[in-house]
Order: sequence, then structure tokens, then C-alpha cells
Amino acid sequence: MTVTIGDIAFDNVSYDADADVLYLHVGEPSSAVDFDESPEGHHLRFDASGNLVGVTIVGAKWLLDNQRRIEITVPERLAIEPDALGPILTRLD
Repeated sequence: MTVTIGDIAFDNVSYDADADVLYLHVGEPSSAVDFDESPEGHHLRFDASGNLVGVTIVGAKWLLDNQRRIEITVPERLAIEPDALGPILTRLD
């Protein structure tokens, strides 16, 4: 399954329902060489060229249930609407 946020297609997607943590990555997570945190508290991973290649969202299902979407600033603000993640969170519960 692929999740597209902005113009980035994350093709490595996993969800830990017990911890409510969503992991999104382009390719293998080992490609990340730099790490940062978005203003919203999401964990960001970048490749050697500075491209965003991974996002870890703690409380993903909670955010969708309570805020109706997830926002990530990297540096522009990207929004994840419920229809993009709802099936993933439900399917992986």
C-alpha cells in the first residue's frame, strides 16, 4: 500500500495499533541519514540529498479521530485527510 502526502509517495507503510504509531517511508528506512522533528511533533527522516523519505506519526488514529486530519510542516504544511489513512489504520488494527 502507498500513502501519498503532498507530492511524496510513501511505499513502505506500517502501523502499530497497540502504540498507535504510523510509520511512512519511501523505500527502505535505512536510506535515512538525517533526522528532525516537525513543529507538530512528528518525526521526520531525510536522505543524503535532503529529501524527506520518512515520517513517524505518534497517535495517528487519535489525531484523525479527534482533529479529523494530521498536519505535518516540512517546511511547507502538508495535510493528511482521513480518507488517505482511515483504511490503513482500520486494516492494520
